[in-house]
Amino acid sequence: MDGTIHQDRGSQGRTGAAKKCFAAPCISSQNARDYRMDSAPLNSVAAPASAPDTAAAASGPVVRPRRSGFQLFREVLDHGGPGYLQFAITNICNADCDFCGFARSKFDPKARRSVTLQEARDVIDICVRNHIGYLLFVGGEPMVHRDLRAMTRYAAERGLHPMICTNGGLWTEENMRGLADDGLSSVIMSIDAHDVAKHEKNRGLPDVCRKIRRANEFFHSAGIQTTASITASRLIEDYDKLPAFLEWLGFRSCTFSYPLTSLASSYLSFSDSGLVSYTRDELIEVFEKIKQMKRRSGYPVVNPMESLREMQRHLKGERERFGCLGGHKYFYLDWHLNLYRCHYWETPMCNIYEFDETKLIRDGCTRCMIDCYRDPSVLQFVAISASDAWNALKRGRLLKAAGHVFDRRNLTSLKAVWEDRKWIGKV
Repeated sequence: MDGTIHQDRGSQGRTGAAKKCFAAPCISSQNARDYRMDSAPLNSVAAPASAPDTAAAASGPVVRPRRSGFQLFREVLDHGGPGYLQFAITNICNADCDFCGFARSKFDPKARRSVTLQEARDVIDICVRNHIGYLLFVGGEPMVHRDLRAMTRYAAERGLHPMICTNGGLWTEENMRGLADDGLSSVIMSIDAHDVAKHEKNRGLPDVCRKIRRANEFFHSAGIQTTASITASRLIEDYDKLPAFLEWLGFRSCTFSYPLTSLASSYLSFSDSGLVSYTRDELIEVFEKIKQMKRRSGYPVVNPMESLREMQRHLKGERERFGCLGGHKYFYLDWHLNLYRCHYWETPMCNIYEFDETKLIRDGCTRCMIDCYRDPSVLQFVAISASDAWNALKRGRLLKAAGHVFDRRNLTSLKAVWEDRKWIGKV
Protein backbone atom coordinates (compact mmCIF):
# COMPACT_ATOMS: atom_id res chain seq x y z
CA MET A 1 0.00 0.00 0.00
CA ASP A 2 2.99 2.31 -0.24
CA GLY A 3 3.75 2.13 -3.96
CA THR A 4 3.41 5.11 -6.27
CA ILE A 5 -0.09 5.44 -7.67
CA HIS A 6 -0.46 5.07 -11.43
CA GLN A 7 -3.94 5.37 -12.88
CA ASP A 8 -3.83 1.94 -14.47
CA ARG A 9 -5.50 -0.19 -11.82
CA GLY A 10 -7.33 -3.14 -13.34
CA SER A 11 -10.39 -2.99 -13.42
CA GLN A 12 -22.05 24.29 -1.95
CA GLY A 13 -23.05 28.38 0.81
CA ARG A 14 -19.79 30.08 1.51
CA THR A 15 -18.48 31.33 4.83
CA GLY A 16 -17.57 34.94 5.40
CA ALA A 17 -14.70 34.02 7.72
CA ALA A 18 -12.52 32.89 4.88
CA LYS A 19 -12.92 36.20 3.11
CA LYS A 20 -12.00 38.19 6.20
CA CYS A 21 -8.75 36.36 6.91
CA PHE A 22 -7.54 36.18 3.30
CA ALA A 23 -5.09 38.77 2.04
CA ALA A 24 -5.47 39.34 -1.68
CA PRO A 25 -2.33 38.06 -3.43
CA CYS A 26 -0.26 40.25 -5.68
CA ILE A 27 -0.83 39.83 -9.39
CA SER A 28 2.31 38.78 -11.24
CA SER A 29 4.30 41.79 -12.42
CA GLN A 30 5.98 39.88 -15.23
CA ASN A 31 5.46 41.48 -18.57
CA ALA A 32 3.63 39.50 -21.24
CA ARG A 33 6.65 39.76 -23.51
CA ASP A 34 8.52 37.43 -21.13
CA TYR A 35 6.15 34.69 -22.17
CA ARG A 36 7.73 32.61 -24.94
CA MET A 37 6.00 30.35 -27.42
CA ASP A 38 6.75 29.21 -30.94
CA SER A 39 3.67 30.79 -32.46
CA ALA A 40 4.35 30.37 -36.16
CA PRO A 41 3.48 26.66 -36.37
CA LEU A 42 0.49 27.25 -34.09
CA ASN A 43 -0.89 29.98 -36.31
CA SER A 44 -0.50 27.74 -39.33
CA VAL A 45 -2.93 25.30 -37.76
CA ALA A 46 -5.24 27.45 -35.74
CA ALA A 47 -5.45 31.06 -34.65
CA PRO A 48 -6.65 32.10 -31.19
CA ALA A 49 -10.39 32.24 -30.69
CA SER A 50 -10.12 35.99 -30.18
CA ALA A 51 -9.93 36.33 -33.93
CA PRO A 52 -13.59 36.93 -34.78
CA ASP A 53 -15.51 34.45 -36.86
CA THR A 54 -17.19 36.55 -39.55
CA ALA A 55 -20.32 34.40 -39.80
CA ALA A 56 -20.82 34.49 -36.04
CA ALA A 57 -20.09 38.20 -35.83
CA ALA A 58 -22.66 38.92 -38.53
CA SER A 59 -25.40 37.10 -36.63
CA GLY A 60 -27.28 38.17 -33.54
CA PRO A 61 -26.98 36.60 -30.09
CA VAL A 62 -28.02 32.96 -29.71
CA VAL A 63 -30.43 32.07 -26.93
CA ARG A 64 -28.78 29.51 -24.68
CA PRO A 65 -30.55 26.14 -24.80
CA ARG A 66 -33.07 25.42 -22.06
CA ARG A 67 -34.97 22.21 -21.41
CA SER A 68 -38.38 22.25 -19.77
CA GLY A 69 -38.91 19.99 -16.77
CA PHE A 70 -41.35 17.90 -18.81
CA GLN A 71 -38.88 17.49 -21.67
CA LEU A 72 -36.13 16.42 -19.29
CA PHE A 73 -38.49 13.97 -17.57
CA ARG A 74 -39.31 12.37 -20.92
CA GLU A 75 -35.63 12.10 -21.80
CA VAL A 76 -34.86 10.46 -18.46
CA LEU A 77 -37.54 7.82 -18.95
CA ASP A 78 -36.61 7.24 -22.57
CA HIS A 79 -32.82 6.91 -22.33
CA GLY A 80 -31.61 8.06 -18.92
CA GLY A 81 -31.22 11.76 -19.70
CA PRO A 82 -28.78 13.78 -21.82
CA GLY A 83 -25.24 12.53 -22.41
CA TYR A 84 -21.97 14.43 -22.26
CA LEU A 85 -19.10 14.60 -24.75
CA GLN A 86 -15.61 15.96 -24.14
CA PHE A 87 -14.41 17.07 -27.56
CA ALA A 88 -10.67 17.73 -27.90
CA ILE A 89 -10.75 20.06 -30.89
CA THR A 90 -6.97 20.53 -30.84
CA ASN A 91 -3.90 19.09 -29.17
CA ILE A 92 -2.14 22.48 -29.19
CA CYS A 93 -1.68 24.29 -25.90
CA ASN A 94 -0.24 27.67 -24.96
CA ALA A 95 0.55 26.64 -21.37
CA ASP A 96 3.50 24.71 -19.95
CA CYS A 97 2.10 22.82 -16.96
CA ASP A 98 4.55 20.52 -15.21
CA PHE A 99 1.98 17.75 -14.80
CA CYS A 100 0.56 17.66 -18.34
CA GLY A 101 1.68 16.03 -21.58
CA PHE A 102 0.12 18.83 -23.65
CA ALA A 103 2.66 21.31 -22.21
CA ARG A 104 4.20 23.41 -24.95
CA SER A 105 7.78 22.49 -23.95
CA LYS A 106 7.03 18.75 -24.06
CA PHE A 107 4.76 18.41 -27.06
CA ASP A 108 6.21 17.61 -30.49
CA PRO A 109 5.23 20.47 -32.85
CA LYS A 110 5.10 17.99 -35.74
CA ALA A 111 2.22 16.18 -34.00
CA ARG A 112 -0.01 19.26 -33.82
CA ARG A 113 -3.54 18.58 -35.03
CA SER A 114 -6.85 20.45 -34.92
CA VAL A 115 -10.26 19.52 -36.25
CA THR A 116 -11.87 21.55 -39.01
CA LEU A 117 -15.03 23.58 -38.57
CA GLN A 118 -16.92 21.20 -40.85
CA GLU A 119 -15.77 18.21 -38.82
CA ALA A 120 -16.95 19.94 -35.66
CA ARG A 121 -20.35 20.63 -37.20
CA ASP A 122 -20.62 16.98 -38.22
CA VAL A 123 -19.79 15.97 -34.65
CA ILE A 124 -22.48 18.27 -33.29
CA ASP A 125 -25.09 16.81 -35.65
CA ILE A 126 -24.09 13.30 -34.57
CA CYS A 127 -24.39 14.36 -30.92
CA VAL A 128 -27.95 15.54 -31.49
CA ARG A 129 -28.90 12.17 -33.01
CA ASN A 130 -27.36 10.29 -30.10
CA HIS A 131 -28.89 12.12 -27.14
CA ILE A 132 -25.76 14.11 -26.24
CA GLY A 133 -26.96 17.23 -24.44
CA TYR A 134 -23.69 18.71 -23.19
CA LEU A 135 -20.62 19.40 -25.33
CA LEU A 136 -17.40 20.40 -23.56
CA PHE A 137 -14.70 21.84 -25.82
CA VAL A 138 -11.27 20.86 -24.52
CA GLY A 139 -7.73 20.58 -25.87
CA GLY A 140 -4.89 21.06 -25.54
CA GLU A 141 -6.25 24.55 -25.13
CA PRO A 142 -9.51 25.00 -27.07
CA MET A 143 -9.16 28.78 -27.11
CA VAL A 144 -6.29 28.55 -29.63
CA HIS A 145 -8.73 27.26 -32.26
CA ARG A 146 -9.84 30.07 -34.56
CA ASP A 147 -13.24 28.42 -35.16
CA LEU A 148 -14.19 27.94 -31.51
CA ARG A 149 -16.83 30.66 -31.67
CA ALA A 150 -18.45 29.18 -34.76
CA MET A 151 -18.45 25.73 -33.14
CA THR A 152 -20.01 27.12 -29.97
CA ARG A 153 -22.70 28.95 -31.93
CA TYR A 154 -23.58 25.93 -34.04
CA ALA A 155 -23.82 23.70 -30.97
CA ALA A 156 -26.16 26.15 -29.22
CA GLU A 157 -28.29 26.55 -32.35
CA ARG A 158 -28.65 22.76 -32.52
CA GLY A 159 -29.85 22.62 -28.91
CA LEU A 160 -26.68 21.44 -27.17
CA HIS A 161 -25.19 23.12 -24.10
CA PRO A 162 -21.72 24.25 -25.28
CA MET A 163 -19.08 24.49 -22.56
CA ILE A 164 -15.39 25.40 -22.59
CA CYS A 165 -12.55 24.13 -20.39
CA THR A 166 -9.65 26.59 -20.56
CA ASN A 167 -6.54 27.76 -18.75
CA GLY A 168 -7.82 31.33 -19.16
CA GLY A 169 -4.65 32.66 -20.73
CA LEU A 170 -6.29 33.75 -23.99
CA TRP A 171 -9.32 35.63 -22.66
CA THR A 172 -9.99 39.02 -24.23
CA GLU A 173 -12.95 41.36 -23.92
CA GLU A 174 -13.76 40.57 -27.54
CA ASN A 175 -13.84 36.78 -27.33
CA MET A 176 -15.70 36.77 -24.01
CA ARG A 177 -18.48 38.95 -25.43
CA GLY A 178 -18.50 36.94 -28.64
CA LEU A 179 -18.78 33.55 -26.93
CA ALA A 180 -21.56 34.84 -24.68
CA ASP A 181 -23.45 35.96 -27.79
CA ASP A 182 -22.77 32.59 -29.40
CA GLY A 183 -24.71 30.71 -26.71
CA LEU A 184 -21.94 29.53 -24.39
CA SER A 185 -23.57 27.95 -21.35
CA SER A 186 -20.71 27.27 -18.94
CA VAL A 187 -16.96 27.78 -18.47
CA ILE A 188 -14.43 25.69 -16.56
CA MET A 189 -11.06 27.30 -15.77
CA SER A 190 -7.96 25.56 -14.41
CA ILE A 191 -6.48 26.46 -11.02
CA ASP A 192 -3.41 24.72 -9.60
CA ALA A 193 -2.71 26.36 -6.24
CA HIS A 194 -3.99 28.82 -3.64
CA ASP A 195 -1.24 31.25 -4.58
CA VAL A 196 -0.95 33.46 -7.68
CA ALA A 197 2.79 33.02 -8.14
CA LYS A 198 2.69 29.23 -7.86
CA HIS A 199 -0.24 28.91 -10.23
CA GLU A 200 1.25 31.20 -12.88
CA LYS A 201 4.68 29.59 -12.62
CA ASN A 202 3.27 26.08 -13.10
CA ARG A 203 1.13 27.19 -16.03
CA GLY A 204 3.89 29.26 -17.62
CA LEU A 205 1.26 31.98 -18.11
CA PRO A 206 2.21 35.31 -16.51
CA ASP A 207 -0.78 37.48 -15.57
CA VAL A 208 -3.29 34.67 -16.13
CA CYS A 209 -4.91 35.19 -12.72
CA ARG A 210 -5.84 38.76 -13.67
CA LYS A 211 -7.45 37.43 -16.85
CA ILE A 212 -9.33 34.77 -14.87
CA ARG A 213 -10.66 37.38 -12.43
CA ARG A 214 -11.88 39.53 -15.29
CA ALA A 215 -13.44 36.52 -17.04
CA ASN A 216 -15.34 35.58 -13.89
CA GLU A 217 -16.58 39.14 -13.54
CA PHE A 218 -17.77 39.23 -17.14
CA PHE A 219 -19.39 35.80 -17.28
CA HIS A 220 -21.23 36.29 -13.99
CA SER A 221 -22.67 39.53 -15.35
CA ALA A 222 -23.71 37.63 -18.48
CA GLY A 223 -25.42 34.86 -16.49
CA ILE A 224 -22.89 32.21 -17.52
CA GLN A 225 -21.66 29.86 -14.82
CA THR A 226 -17.92 29.48 -14.23
CA THR A 227 -16.24 26.70 -12.26
CA ALA A 228 -12.65 26.32 -11.08
CA SER A 229 -11.10 22.98 -12.00
CA ILE A 230 -8.39 22.22 -9.45
CA THR A 231 -5.85 19.49 -10.07
CA ALA A 232 -5.15 17.76 -6.77
CA SER A 233 -1.37 18.08 -6.59
CA ARG A 234 1.50 18.88 -4.25
CA LEU A 235 1.19 22.53 -5.25
CA ILE A 236 -1.73 22.68 -2.80
CA GLU A 237 -0.13 22.96 0.62
CA ASP A 238 -3.35 23.62 2.54
CA TYR A 239 -6.74 22.71 1.06
CA ASP A 240 -8.47 24.97 3.58
CA LYS A 241 -6.85 28.00 1.91
CA LEU A 242 -8.47 27.26 -1.44
CA PRO A 243 -12.01 28.63 -0.86
CA ALA A 244 -10.86 32.16 -0.04
CA PHE A 245 -8.45 32.20 -2.99
CA LEU A 246 -11.17 30.96 -5.34
CA GLU A 247 -13.56 33.63 -4.07
CA TRP A 248 -10.87 36.27 -4.62
CA LEU A 249 -10.58 35.05 -8.22
CA GLY A 250 -14.36 35.32 -8.57
CA PHE A 251 -15.31 31.63 -8.65
CA ARG A 252 -18.52 30.49 -7.00
CA SER A 253 -17.85 26.76 -7.30
CA CYS A 254 -15.00 24.36 -7.91
CA THR A 255 -14.36 20.77 -8.91
CA PHE A 256 -11.28 18.68 -8.23
CA SER A 257 -9.48 16.78 -10.96
CA TYR A 258 -7.86 13.71 -9.51
CA PRO A 259 -4.12 13.28 -10.24
CA LEU A 260 -3.25 11.21 -13.31
CA THR A 261 0.15 9.67 -13.99
CA SER A 262 -0.81 7.57 -17.02
CA LEU A 263 -3.57 7.33 -19.62
CA ALA A 264 -3.92 4.79 -22.43
CA SER A 265 -6.02 6.85 -24.86
CA SER A 266 -4.78 9.71 -27.06
CA TYR A 267 -5.46 12.23 -24.28
CA LEU A 268 -2.27 13.67 -22.80
CA SER A 269 -3.42 15.42 -19.63
CA PHE A 270 -1.23 13.28 -17.38
CA SER A 271 2.39 13.14 -16.26
CA ASP A 272 4.80 11.21 -14.07
CA SER A 273 5.69 14.54 -12.44
CA GLY A 274 6.40 14.46 -8.74
CA LEU A 275 3.61 17.01 -8.34
CA VAL A 276 0.97 14.34 -9.02
CA SER A 277 2.75 11.13 -8.02
CA TYR A 278 1.34 9.87 -4.73
CA THR A 279 1.50 6.65 -2.78
CA ARG A 280 -1.81 4.93 -2.25
CA ASP A 281 -2.05 6.06 1.35
CA GLU A 282 -1.14 9.63 0.42
CA LEU A 283 -3.87 9.74 -2.19
CA ILE A 284 -6.45 8.38 0.24
CA GLU A 285 -5.47 11.25 2.53
CA VAL A 286 -5.82 13.77 -0.34
CA PHE A 287 -9.44 12.69 -0.80
CA GLU A 288 -9.95 13.03 2.94
CA LYS A 289 -8.62 16.60 2.84
CA ILE A 290 -11.03 17.47 0.01
CA LYS A 291 -13.93 16.03 2.02
CA GLN A 292 -12.89 18.00 5.09
CA MET A 293 -12.54 21.22 3.09
CA LYS A 294 -15.98 20.69 1.61
CA ARG A 295 -17.54 20.15 5.05
CA ARG A 296 -15.72 22.91 6.90
CA SER A 297 -15.83 25.72 4.36
CA GLY A 298 -19.29 25.31 2.91
CA TYR A 299 -17.75 26.33 -0.42
CA PRO A 300 -19.55 24.61 -3.33
CA VAL A 301 -17.41 21.63 -4.38
CA VAL A 302 -19.01 19.89 -7.35
CA ASN A 303 -17.45 16.48 -6.65
CA PRO A 304 -20.19 14.63 -4.72
CA MET A 305 -19.22 13.45 -1.26
CA GLU A 306 -20.24 9.93 -2.24
CA SER A 307 -17.91 10.04 -5.24
CA LEU A 308 -15.00 11.06 -3.01
CA ARG A 309 -15.78 8.11 -0.75
CA GLU A 310 -16.03 5.90 -3.83
CA MET A 311 -12.51 6.88 -4.89
CA GLN A 312 -11.24 5.99 -1.44
CA ARG A 313 -12.91 2.59 -1.75
CA HIS A 314 -11.21 2.22 -5.14
CA LEU A 315 -7.80 2.89 -3.62
CA LYS A 316 -8.40 0.52 -0.72
CA GLY A 317 -9.45 -2.28 -3.07
CA GLU A 318 -12.96 -2.34 -1.61
CA ARG A 319 -16.10 -3.03 -3.62
CA GLU A 320 -17.27 0.09 -5.44
CA ARG A 321 -20.96 0.96 -5.48
CA PHE A 322 -21.27 2.89 -8.75
CA GLY A 323 -20.01 1.59 -12.07
CA CYS A 324 -18.82 4.19 -14.56
CA LEU A 325 -21.17 5.35 -17.31
CA GLY A 326 -18.28 6.17 -19.66
CA GLY A 327 -19.17 4.68 -23.03
CA HIS A 328 -22.87 4.81 -22.20
CA LYS A 329 -23.54 8.44 -21.25
CA TYR A 330 -20.11 10.09 -21.23
CA PHE A 331 -17.54 10.07 -24.01
CA TYR A 332 -14.19 11.47 -25.12
CA LEU A 333 -13.60 12.45 -28.77
CA ASP A 334 -10.10 13.29 -29.96
CA TRP A 335 -8.70 15.45 -32.76
CA HIS A 336 -8.62 12.41 -35.07
CA LEU A 337 -12.38 12.01 -34.46
CA ASN A 338 -11.84 8.72 -32.64
CA LEU A 339 -14.49 8.20 -29.97
CA TYR A 340 -13.44 6.68 -26.65
CA ARG A 341 -15.54 5.70 -23.68
CA CYS A 342 -13.19 7.83 -21.56
CA HIS A 343 -9.67 9.28 -21.40
CA TYR A 344 -8.32 6.14 -19.80
CA TRP A 345 -9.44 3.45 -22.24
CA GLU A 346 -6.87 1.91 -24.59
CA THR A 347 -8.96 1.51 -27.72
CA PRO A 348 -11.61 3.73 -29.32
CA MET A 349 -15.22 2.63 -29.45
CA CYS A 350 -15.39 3.73 -33.08
CA ASN A 351 -14.84 6.68 -35.37
CA ILE A 352 -17.41 9.39 -34.68
CA TYR A 353 -19.03 8.87 -38.09
CA GLU A 354 -19.81 5.27 -37.08
CA PHE A 355 -21.35 6.20 -33.73
CA ASP A 356 -24.88 5.08 -32.96
CA GLU A 357 -26.69 3.29 -30.13
CA THR A 358 -25.22 -0.08 -31.16
CA LYS A 359 -21.78 1.16 -30.05
CA LEU A 360 -22.83 2.00 -26.48
CA ILE A 361 -21.04 0.19 -23.66
CA ARG A 362 -22.45 -0.41 -20.21
CA ASP A 363 -20.38 -2.83 -18.19
CA GLY A 364 -20.02 -1.23 -14.75
CA CYS A 365 -16.34 -0.41 -15.29
CA THR A 366 -14.33 0.76 -12.26
CA ARG A 367 -10.84 0.70 -13.76
CA CYS A 368 -9.87 4.32 -13.22
CA MET A 369 -10.42 7.38 -11.07
CA ILE A 370 -11.08 10.07 -13.67
CA ASP A 371 -13.40 12.56 -11.98
CA CYS A 372 -15.22 13.79 -15.09
CA TYR A 373 -16.56 10.26 -15.64
CA ARG A 374 -16.79 8.80 -12.14
CA ASP A 375 -18.42 11.82 -10.47
CA PRO A 376 -21.35 12.20 -12.92
CA SER A 377 -21.86 8.44 -12.87
CA VAL A 378 -22.95 8.85 -9.25
CA LEU A 379 -25.15 11.83 -10.10
CA GLN A 380 -26.89 10.24 -13.09
CA PHE A 381 -27.35 6.80 -11.55
CA VAL A 382 -30.89 7.56 -10.41
CA ALA A 383 -31.88 8.79 -13.90
CA ILE A 384 -30.50 5.63 -15.52
CA SER A 385 -32.29 3.56 -12.90
CA ALA A 386 -35.58 5.32 -13.66
CA SER A 387 -35.12 4.66 -17.37
CA ASP A 388 -34.31 1.00 -16.72
CA ALA A 389 -37.43 0.66 -14.58
CA TRP A 390 -39.65 2.36 -17.18
CA ASN A 391 -38.36 0.25 -20.05
CA ALA A 392 -38.67 -2.96 -18.03
CA LEU A 393 -42.24 -1.99 -17.14
CA LYS A 394 -43.09 -1.43 -20.82
CA ARG A 395 -41.90 -4.98 -21.54
CA GLY A 396 -44.04 -6.36 -18.75
CA ARG A 397 -41.06 -7.29 -16.55
CA LEU A 398 -42.56 -6.10 -13.28
CA LEU A 399 -40.04 -7.66 -10.90
CA LYS A 400 -37.16 -6.25 -12.93
CA ALA A 401 -38.76 -2.79 -12.85
CA ALA A 402 -39.30 -3.03 -9.10
CA GLY A 403 -35.65 -3.99 -8.61
CA HIS A 404 -34.54 -0.80 -10.33
CA VAL A 405 -37.01 1.36 -8.40
CA PHE A 406 -36.00 0.00 -4.99
CA ASP A 407 -32.24 -0.04 -5.59
CA ARG A 408 -30.82 1.60 -2.47
CA ARG A 409 -28.23 3.42 -4.53
CA ASN A 410 -31.01 5.61 -5.94
CA LEU A 411 -31.25 7.45 -2.62
CA THR A 412 -27.49 7.97 -2.53
CA SER A 413 -27.59 9.31 -6.08
CA LEU A 414 -30.51 11.61 -5.26
CA LYS A 415 -28.59 12.93 -2.27
CA ALA A 416 -25.64 13.71 -4.54
CA VAL A 417 -27.94 15.51 -7.00
CA TRP A 418 -29.40 17.56 -4.15
CA GLU A 419 -25.87 18.35 -2.97
CA ASP A 420 -25.02 19.74 -6.45
CA ARG A 421 -28.47 21.12 -7.32
CA LYS A 422 -27.40 24.78 -7.63
CA TRP A 423 -24.47 23.96 -9.91
CA ILE A 424 -26.47 21.51 -12.05
CA GLY A 425 -29.25 24.03 -12.56
CA LYS A 426 -26.85 26.60 -14.05
CA VAL A 427 -24.90 24.41 -16.47
